[in-house]
Amino acid sequence: MSPAPLATPPNPAAPGLSIVVPVYRGAATVGLLVEALANLRPEGGLEVVLVNDGSPDNSGEICRALLRSAVVPLIYVEHARNYGEHNAVMTGLRHAAGAYVITMDDDLQNPPGEVIKLYDHARLGGWDVVYTRYAVKEHAGWRNLGSRFANKVADWLLDKPRGLYLSSFRCMSALVVQSVSRYGGPYPYVDGLIMQVTQRIDSIEVRHLPRAEGRSNYTLKRLVRLWLNLATSFSLAPLRLAIFAGVAMAALGMAGAAATIFEALVTHATPSGWASTMTVILLVSGVQFMVLGVMGEYVGRTFLSANGKPQGTVRLVERSDGAADARGRS
Repeated sequence: MSPAPLATPPNPAAPGLSIVVPVYRGAATVGLLVEALANLRPEGGLEVVLVNDGSPDNSGEICRALLRSAVVPLIYVEHARNYGEHNAVMTGLRHAAGAYVITMDDDLQNPPGEVIKLYDHARLGGWDVVYTRYAVKEHAGWRNLGSRFANKVADWLLDKPRGLYLSSFRCMSALVVQSVSRYGGPYPYVDGLIMQVTQRIDSIEVRHLPRAEGRSNYTLKRLVRLWLNLATSFSLAPLRLAIFAGVAMAALGMAGAAATIFEALVTHATPSGWASTMTVILLVSGVQFMVLGVMGEYVGRTFLSANGKPQGTVRLVERSDGAADARGRS
């Protein structure tokens, strides 16, 4: 039996904390976010990784301007097109070098002032992952309802601590980041990958602010896609549910057939039964189509993965050493 691979040794020059920010329609807020993050002084230092996920506005121009004025190490990564938030986070994780990595949105709803609190809780507590939870969520009602539904489904589908709220504002150790980053499939779900790596997970309560500009990039269609990633990429539960539904319908069909045969033998007056016949046909057909749909989703994702659909295509990577303030004084 071959020995287990050794963990990558820590880089003494690496910062204590990397912050990964997927950027999409964030031109109005990403500059304010980076400015606020630059004022933080986490143990071991800080770097910021911005991943422009094919944003249709001028977010790319804003991010490149931030490179020229950065007072902290800044990495700018640009996707060739829009791949989705979790794909952008995966790209950012591969470019982060910190002993811990925090992921957060670009819309300032995650207060930058809570970063040190989250980082210190993970670092001092020895946690692999720390999620945030909110006393009050400043999202639209339908979005909050969708989030609660997704978390209830995750309780059932994922091997996660019961009741843990899965937030995009999270802190991960380098160990978890290295393991999660190895996933190369086209449909990543970061929280599902985390649950496959570790159970040393905790959560803390932080503030959640109203959106500073614009509206949420998560439409109902995007939320449904995210739920499908959760349901079909990291669990066989939908297939097992389809099996149980098929077994249940087969049992009901056998019971119905037995009742029909008994009635025909005893009463010798089998009714036409139009309504009951149509009900059974429609019910069985519905279950069959549900089973075929679930199987088709799995087969389709397997087909796209086998054909090399990219998780994310990086157009360019630019870096700044964060010495703009020193150059300005020289």
